[in-house]
Amino acid sequence: MQWFGKGSSNVEDGRSSSGGKIALGGGVGVIVVILGLIFGQDFTGLVSQIPATEQGEVKKGTPQDEQGKFVAGILESTEQVWQKQFQALGGTYEEPVLRLFRDGVQSACGSASSAVGPFYCPGDHKVYIDLSFYDELKNRFGAAGDFAQAYVIAHEVGHHVQNLLGTSAKMEEARGRLSEVEYNKLSVKLELQADFYAGLWAHHAQNLKDFRLDAGDIDEALNAANAIGDDKLQKQSQGEVVPDAFTHGTSAQRMYWFKKGFESGDIKQGDTFNASRL
Repeated sequence: MQWFGKGSSNVEDGRSSSGGKIALGGGVGVIVVILGLIFGQDFTGLVSQIPATEQGEVKKGTPQDEQGKFVAGILESTEQVWQKQFQALGGTYEEPVLRLFRDGVQSACGSASSAVGPFYCPGDHKVYIDLSFYDELKNRFGAAGDFAQAYVIAHEVGHHVQNLLGTSAKMEEARGRLSEVEYNKLSVKLELQADFYAGLWAHHAQNLKDFRLDAGDIDEALNAANAIGDDKLQKQSQGEVVPDAFTHGTSAQRMYWFKKGFESGDIKQGDTFNASRL
């Protein structure tokens, strides 16, 4: 893919800051490592259990290094796509901030180490990414390519869209009245919808004047979705698959909903909560 725009200025670059590397042994540490391999988890109430302190300058605006420009470009394309989508819905899109960090970061949802992977915090409307996650995605899971990286950002922005549309608030309300197994089923639907929104972004982004899809881009995104399915990750980490513990969906489901979003480009077809099949 290629992006010819200036890049979003809604970027906070804290990569010169030091959050402090955190030793991960048992308990929360192990959980966070697993969640980090499946980006997009709702970390409210969990992130705050992990100590991290930040030092150094946080620069606001479009980064000037190659990686930073790429991230800002993808964010800018999501802004353009979702502005039009919200206009069609009769609303106004509030652009999120994307925070780049290294090692650890403080958010409105608490503090987190890079082990959690990319995440969205509804409390401050920010997407958080330590770009070292992309190395993990490529080297450990075989999901290489710039469009695989773009998919990660688009998925997290999808959680921001859910927050603006009130879906996240409904999920938080359900958390207190459902069992863990029941809530996990809702969590899967939430994550699959974020995958759908990522596909919807790709559908409309290809029509932007500053954006161009290259051959193989969609395959890169599908490969990434396949690599981080709950079933595949559980099999790799613990040798067995436990469907009741799924929080993001199987590889097949994640691929299906991204592809549906890309092929349809219709936000009305992304209601995973009432879908007859996942």
